Amino acid sequence: MINGSKPVTPATKARVEDAMRQLDYRRNALGRALASKRTRIIALLYPALQRRLTETAVKFFTSATQRARELGYNLVLWPISNEAEQIEELISSGFIDGVLLMEVQLDDPRVECLRSSTMPFALIGRVREPESVPYVDVDFENAVVEAVSYLEGLGHRSFCLVDSADVEYALTGYGPLVRTRETFAAEMQRRGYSSAQLSCENSPISGQAAIEHLLAAAPDTTAIILMNDNASFGLINGLSKHGLEVPTDVSVLLIGASPAVAETTDPRLTVMSLPSTELGRMGVETLIDQLEERGAPMQHALVKCSFEEGQSTGPARNWNPAGPW
Repeated sequence: MINGSKPVTPATKARVEDAMRQLDYRRNALGRALASKRTRIIALLYPALQRRLTETAVKFFTSATQRARELGYNLVLWPISNEAEQIEELISSGFIDGVLLMEVQLDDPRVECLRSSTMPFALIGRVREPESVPYVDVDFENAVVEAVSYLEGLGHRSFCLVDSADVEYALTGYGPLVRTRETFAAEMQRRGYSSAQLSCENSPISGQAAIEHLLAAAPDTTAIILMNDNASFGLINGLSKHGLEVPTDVSVLLIGASPAVAETTDPRLTVMSLPSTELGRMGVETLIDQLEERGAPMQHALVKCSFEEGQSTGPARNWNPAGPW
C-alpha cells in the first residue's frame, strides 16, 4: 500500500500514514530498488577530464535534473571519459537504469558499447549515422547558415571561422565542431566568398593570438564567426590592439554560447545562443520514454539556436547598400 501498488480505502490509507508519522518512517530507496529491480537513477555522462564543465553544460545538467525529478527519476552527473571500457563498468554496476550521453563524437566508442548492451540510452548530440539511435541535438548547420546570411545582409563578403583547438585535441571527431566547419566551408563555396578558418585554445590570451594569425593570413576579413566562448574576450582585445574597432572594422558573431557569455565583452556580442534548457529536458524525456516502455517513436530532434543581436555586428566597411553587391 505504501508504494501505491494496491488499492485501499481512504480511511485505511489515513490510518497507515498516521502510524508512519508516529514511527518517523522513511521510505527506503535502496529497498524499493531491490524489490522492483530498478533504481530510478539515470546517468548523464560528461567527459569532464577531456572537456571542462562550461556554463552551457551546467544548464544542460540542471534542466535535465529538474525534468528527471518531475518524471520520478534521479539524475546523476557521471564524469568519465569517452572510452568504452568505462561505459562497460558503469553498465555492469547495476546502479543505473539508463544513460544519457553528452559531448558526442561522430564515431563515439560509448555509443557502440551501449548498442551492444541492453542498457537504454539517448544522446544529446549525434553520431556520424544517427538514424538508429535516439537523440536530440543542436542544429549547428542551421546556426552557421543563419549567421552567414545575417552577416551577408550587412554587406560582408570576407569571413573567418574561429573555433576551439582544445575540443579538437580532446575529442576527435567532435560532432558540433565537425558539422560547423563543414557547413561553413560549404556556405562559403556556395556563395562564392573568401574565407579563412582558425582554431585557438579556450582562453582569452589564445583569442588575442588568433587575431595575429588572422591578420597575417586574411587581413581583408570583415566578419568573424566565433565558436569558442572563452576566447571571445581576448579576440575583441586583439582587434582593438591592432586599431580595429568592433563592429566598424570587423563584425564578430558568437555561435553555440549563451547570452551570459555574450555580455562579458565590450561591445556586447551578437550571439546564436544554445537551447540548453530545452535540450536537457528533451534528452531526459527521450530516455525515460524507453524506460517506461511507452512505445513512442524513436526521437530524432534538432533544435535551433536563437539569435540575439548585440553590439558587435554592423555593416561591412565601405559597404554601399545601394551598390552593385
